[in-house]
Amino acid sequence: MSVRVLLADDQPLMLVGLGILIGDTDDLEVVGEAGDGREAVRLVRELRPDVVVMDIRMPGMNGIEATRQATAEPDPPKVLVLTTFDDDEYVYGALRAGASGFLLKSMALNAILDAIRVVAAGDALIAPSVTRRLIADFAGTSGPAAPAAPEPNAGPAADPSPLAGITDREREVLALVGQGLSNGEIAERLVISAATAKTHVGRLFTKLEARDRVHLAIIAFETGLVPRRR
Repeated sequence: MSVRVLLADDQPLMLVGLGILIGDTDDLEVVGEAGDGREAVRLVRELRPDVVVMDIRMPGMNGIEATRQATAEPDPPKVLVLTTFDDDEYVYGALRAGASGFLLKSMALNAILDAIRVVAAGDALIAPSVTRRLIADFAGTSGPAAPAAPEPNAGPAADPSPLAGITDREREVLALVGQGLSNGEIAERLVISAATAKTHVGRLFTKLEARDRVHLAIIAFETGLVPRRR
């Protein structure tokens, strides 16, 4: 079964280029094209695509609002935001609206195709450069308050750490995710295969009930696996 893709971009050249690129694959299929956010939402309801590749800056309804409406539909599509702009406002807005991925148009074409496959499979994917900036922004904040000291004479408390159920190797992987490394970079650092790195990250998503890699990175900071900047 091919992944059914809807393209939403106000630049005709981008629509044509992505359409040709996807048309040359065996496992992806373009089922519709939209030139603005309102048309994208209409086509989501009409065509029920698996993935929407969504631009942000479009006339009328922008891509963030279109993402919010598309992901609110019954059996919603996954949304992969593909934009020229990586301003924090756009990144946070897209993720809050329900996007599963955030990529820049400057990325390699094959990386865009792979990203469509990744979000179609139910994973989240954010451009490494954007992830690193989000992590740096988080690291520069005060973060959550330290846990309160136990009351005198209180009995032993259960370990509240979310890391209690993960392995030593998964801790290593989580720390590297917290530094903004991609699966390929993690594989190189730990001298393991990319498939093994991906498996470890997938297990972390499940065990830590994380929404995406940024959520994993935040957990890495909150649990001390990655030290905060002073």
